[in-house]
Amino acid sequence: MKFKDKVIQFMSGRNGGDQLSTFLIVVSLALSLAGQAANLGFLVFVGYVPLGYALFRILSRNVEKRRLENYKFAILFSPFYGRSHRFATRLKMRAEEAKMHKYVKCPQCKAMMRVPRGKGKLMVTCPKCQNKFPSKS
Repeated sequence: MKFKDKVIQFMSGRNGGDQLSTFLIVVSLALSLAGQAANLGFLVFVGYVPLGYALFRILSRNVEKRRLENYKFAILFSPFYGRSHRFATRLKMRAEEAKMHKYVKCPQCKAMMRVPRGKGKLMVTCPKCQNKFPSKS
């Protein structure tokens, strides 16, 4: 029997990794690194607590209870996931459009707008406050 098959057999019927377990591992890593950077042994030790709970959750056979915990975690943190996803999508769109457009900020109301690249010096009108200002494209 191969090692991979043994691992699959061992993990069958167990919870496995989920969002909450991943979050706990990241928190554990952050606490441990912060504790080492600040030379605080207590913080490094506290960093092992979320790691232990994450391993307990991953290896747990009480799948329904772990799913309920993960569901509650997902409901609690869903506003943050939505914001980060929208932010990442916006950054991706800007990166794709960077070849064709340049982004400028209105000096009056700070609204962001895009102007076509390669058109020289333009007079831009802000759609929010109707302020006119020069901008290079």
